Amino acid sequence: MNIKDLTVHELVEKLKNKELTAEEITKAYVDRINDKEKDVKAFVTTLCDEALEKAKEIDSKKEAGEKVSDFAGIPVGIKDNICTKGVRTTCSSKMLEDFISPYNATVTEKLLEEDLINLGKLNMDEFAMGAATEYSYFKKTSNPWNLNCVPGGSSGGSAAAVAAELVPWALGSDTGGSIRQPAAFCGVVGLKPTYGLVSRYGLVAFASSLDQVGPITKDVTDAAMLLNIIAGHDEKDTTSYEIPKKDYTKALNKNIKGLKIGVPKEFFAEGINEEVKEKLEQAIETYKKLGAEVEEFSLDIAKYSLAAYYIIACAEASSNLGRFDGIRYGHRTENFQNLKELYKNSRSEGFGEEVKRRIILGTYVLSSGYYDAYYKKAQQVRTLVKNEFNKAFDKYDVLLTPTAPNVAFEIGTKSNNPLEMYLADICTVSVNIAGLPAISIPCGVNGDNMPIGMQLIGNKFEEEKILNTAYAFEQEYMFRSKYKPGFSKK
Repeated sequence: MNIKDLTVHELVEKLKNKELTAEEITKAYVDRINDKEKDVKAFVTTLCDEALEKAKEIDSKKEAGEKVSDFAGIPVGIKDNICTKGVRTTCSSKMLEDFISPYNATVTEKLLEEDLINLGKLNMDEFAMGAATEYSYFKKTSNPWNLNCVPGGSSGGSAAAVAAELVPWALGSDTGGSIRQPAAFCGVVGLKPTYGLVSRYGLVAFASSLDQVGPITKDVTDAAMLLNIIAGHDEKDTTSYEIPKKDYTKALNKNIKGLKIGVPKEFFAEGINEEVKEKLEQAIETYKKLGAEVEEFSLDIAKYSLAAYYIIACAEASSNLGRFDGIRYGHRTENFQNLKELYKNSRSEGFGEEVKRRIILGTYVLSSGYYDAYYKKAQQVRTLVKNEFNKAFDKYDVLLTPTAPNVAFEIGTKSNNPLEMYLADICTVSVNIAGLPAISIPCGVNGDNMPIGMQLIGNKFEEEKILNTAYAFEQEYMFRSKYKPGFSKK
C-alpha cells in the first residue's frame, strides 16, 4: 500500500479499521518530504520531528482506549500567513522572518482540536501578494508537474505540497484567486469559501474585505471534509457569519440532473489559451451528458473587476501593513540616526519589491484628491459586480469559467512584468469582490502534460451546490487516475 497516494477520506477509513496507525501515515509523509522537498521547495518551516512525536502520542491514546477524533493522526500543511502558536509565521517576508506567533488562528485551533498533525508552514508570495510564489523572501517554489514552472500563487506552497504528496491536504488563503489559481496550475482541488463562512482571526491580513481561508486537497470529498472542520461562526471575527453547521460531504451525490449551469462568454474571450478553452468545452459536454442544463450568457465584469480589485486590495494592504514599522511589529533596521530613518529603513529592508509596489499604489488611491477618483469608484464597481452576479444567480445554479487563462508558466518569465502577472487573476478576482464561493478542479492537461483548471462559482453560502457539481465531474472524469506530476525539468 502506498500511503501517500491515498486521499484523506481513504486514510480516515484505514485508521478506523486499524489498517494503519498515525505514526505510519506521518512517517510516510516525513519520508516524502525528505525525498522531494529539495526539488519542490514548498515549505518555509518543517515540523517533521514534532509531527512524529505527536503521531506516537495519538497512537498511545488510541491504544489506551481514549476517545479521539476521526481525523486524529492525519497530517496537514498550513500556509505561512496563518498563525500557529510557538511556530514561525513569516508570511514569507523578511519583515516577519523571526516572528513566533504567541497564539493560534481560529482555523489552526480547529485543526488541533481534531488532532490533525501539522507537518509545517508552507511557502507563499510575500504577504500573499503575487500569483506565482516567486515573491517569497525565502525561496521560489517549483511546480511538481514541471520543476521549471511556477506553482501559482499566492498559496503556491500549499498547492505544490498537495500535488507532490508532501502533505495529504493543506490550508491556503484566497484574496483574489490565491487558492484556486495555484490549485489549477498544480492539478489539485482548491475551494474558496463564501466570505464570512470561515474565520479570518489569526490570518495575517492582506486585504481584509477580500481574504478568505480555504482548503487545497487531492479531491472534492477531502475539500468538503476540511471545510467541515474549519467552517463556523467565530466571535473573534466580526465579519464571521452565524449560519447553521453543515456536513458538506452529505451534498456529494453526483446527481446534477436539471442543474442550471451558466457559462459567461466573456470569460472565454480573447486572452484565454486555446487548449484551456478546448478542455473547458469538453467539460461542458460532460455536464450535458450528466443531465445538467448548460447555457451561455453575458457577464461583462471581468475587466472591470480586475481594476477594482487591485485598487481595493492595494488600499487595504497599505492600511493593514502600516503596523509593520520596526517598532510595533516586524524587522527593525540597525541603520538609523532618528525616528524617521528607523521607520523608513525598517520598511525598506523588510518588505520586498511587490509588497512595496502595492503599498505605494494603495497609499496613492487613498490620498487626498485621489480617493474619490479611484477608491470610491472601485467600491461602486464592486456593488455593480455583486448586482451582476445576483442577476446571474436568479437564472443559474452554478457558473462555469476557466480558473486561469493559461497553464503554469516558467519561473522568471513574468516576475519582472507586474501587469502581466496581475492578468493571471482575471478569472478569479470577481468572486472575491462579490464574496462568493468558488472551487477549482482539474479538467485535463495540455499538450505538455500541464494541468488545466475549471472554476465553478456558486451563490453565497451555497457551497453544497458547487461541491456536488465538482464531484459529479470528478467522478466521471477521474483525473487523478489518469495523470500524475512528473517532477521533470522540461
